[in-house]
Amino acid sequence: MKTYFRLIKYVRPHLWILAVAAVFMVLSSALQPISFSMLIPFIDKVLIGQNITIVEDRVPHFILELISTINSMPRKNLLFRIVPVALVLFVLRFTFAYIQQYFMRETSQRVVRDIRNIIYDKLLRLSLGFYSRSQTGTLISRITYDSTVIQDAVAEGLTDLVFQSCLFVFTLAMIIFIAFASNIDLIFIFLILFVMPLVVIPLLKMGKRLKQISRKAQESMANINNILYETISGIRIVKAFCMEAYERIRFKGQNEAFKKSVMKSNKRILAVSPISEFFTLICVMAIIVFAGVKVIEGEQQVGSLAAFIGLILTLGKPIKRLSRVHAVNQQAVAAATRIFDILDAEVDIKEKKNAIKLPPLTKNIIVSNISFKYDEKEVLQDISFDAQAGNVVAFVGPSGAGKTTLVSLIARFYDPISGSVEIDGHDIRDITVDSLRDQIGIVTQETVLFNDAVNANIGYGRSDFDMGKVIDAAKTANAHDFIMKMPKQYDTIIGDRGFKLSGGEKQRLAIARAIFKNPPILIFDEATSQLDSESEKLVQGAIDRLMMGRTVFVIAHRLSTIKHADTIIVMDKGKIADRGKHQELINRGGLYKKLYTMQFMGL
Repeated sequence: MKTYFRLIKYVRPHLWILAVAAVFMVLSSALQPISFSMLIPFIDKVLIGQNITIVEDRVPHFILELISTINSMPRKNLLFRIVPVALVLFVLRFTFAYIQQYFMRETSQRVVRDIRNIIYDKLLRLSLGFYSRSQTGTLISRITYDSTVIQDAVAEGLTDLVFQSCLFVFTLAMIIFIAFASNIDLIFIFLILFVMPLVVIPLLKMGKRLKQISRKAQESMANINNILYETISGIRIVKAFCMEAYERIRFKGQNEAFKKSVMKSNKRILAVSPISEFFTLICVMAIIVFAGVKVIEGEQQVGSLAAFIGLILTLGKPIKRLSRVHAVNQQAVAAATRIFDILDAEVDIKEKKNAIKLPPLTKNIIVSNISFKYDEKEVLQDISFDAQAGNVVAFVGPSGAGKTTLVSLIARFYDPISGSVEIDGHDIRDITVDSLRDQIGIVTQETVLFNDAVNANIGYGRSDFDMGKVIDAAKTANAHDFIMKMPKQYDTIIGDRGFKLSGGEKQRLAIARAIFKNPPILIFDEATSQLDSESEKLVQGAIDRLMMGRTVFVIAHRLSTIKHADTIIVMDKGKIADRGKHQELINRGGLYKKLYTMQFMGL
């Protein structure tokens, strides 16, 4: 219940729409039993031709006057009065029902819109550590499939909770009123009250099981999304390794698991209708038998009995729908639980309330005694170095030495477990995240581009970018020539993750993006790894020009690209193994010379 009430809180900003819907729900639900009550004069007076009789001391005075008027009217006149009145009542009921359904759907759409916005905002604020523990498809499933389940809970569940509750109350009130006014045996009322728990209790128990089944269904859908994301984004690898059959089997397995979970859920939801209708039918059959005898013996009027039975049949609908509401809400609670897992996730990178804006770098960046872990795995141990403004610091070493993690700490994608990073004497935990990253340009080994135009990718982060500067950046990155050969040149959409481009073209666009940003601090993580020799030479020259006057951190396996770095830091197993300039490290021997020799001497 706690999860459900937390979910309902998202309705609060739209209470005025819900209030309008609720008013029309009440009006619509009230008109339904009133419409049924018109069976009494229609059957008794119009069809049979006998006056309506009631227990006078059990009804209000205006009801007595209305019945007296009806009894005094000729049968044809009454028929011509009843038909238009009934028509008006039905039109009003359907109109009110349409209005309340429209406003409830508006409410549900607004709630789901808000929830999706909140989830997306939280996903953007969560640190990289969260994404290292999460699957992309699962996160997508929560913002799409799970939020749709919640939409059903608001549009259908909340609607029926209010509407069917009102309908139940009004119908039961009308049943009791007719029973008292028409002297129908009250044993029938007690029969109804006895049967209702027999319907509700097993359905409530069924709802608990539905919550578990729904959670499995949502997990299966998340797995489907994971497979889709991995297969589509890695379609080249799938085809290169002839894994279509394997992926097809994997997808079919998850798709079948989702189908089975959904059908388990549907089996229980569909059981609500026959169970409630069965018990309702028992009530009606019992009433027909016992009350029918009284009609035959002239002790009971047909009209009041017909209206009474019709209302009892109507009463079965709100019971059935309210039972279904419980099932739908259990599904929503399962979905909400998964969504709240994201909303409750801790943001690792927290900005202090009194954080200051970082001034432009003028002195140095000092890394002091940095240590870092991924979960329980120690990645960096007691790392310290000083990078002077305008210097180039290169990191080399075997894969898994912690090079990428170290530069990620400088950009504050993670916080160290101990130690600090200071820029011009300011601990980066004391400055705003935006002002820190505004001064950093990054080109990563894994090139990330967006399904947008070339110019939008180069000018990413600037909605009002200057096309002249975009073109200059592309020329500097040796990207202008291949861009001009595209169908729409700089307006060409490059596809999801730059699917239409080669690896080298993607990387040159990423370098152009960093050039366009023109930051004082640059991080190159294997920035030329996917370029051919000719492009690498041209782009490396552009990078060298870009480096002038900037503080640069370079991660490189190709040691030829960092021979002229001011400082080369050699890393191994999360520690600094050596440091110095290129020739100094060669002269000292050690790991750097070994790497250099292996790369350039073929040993």
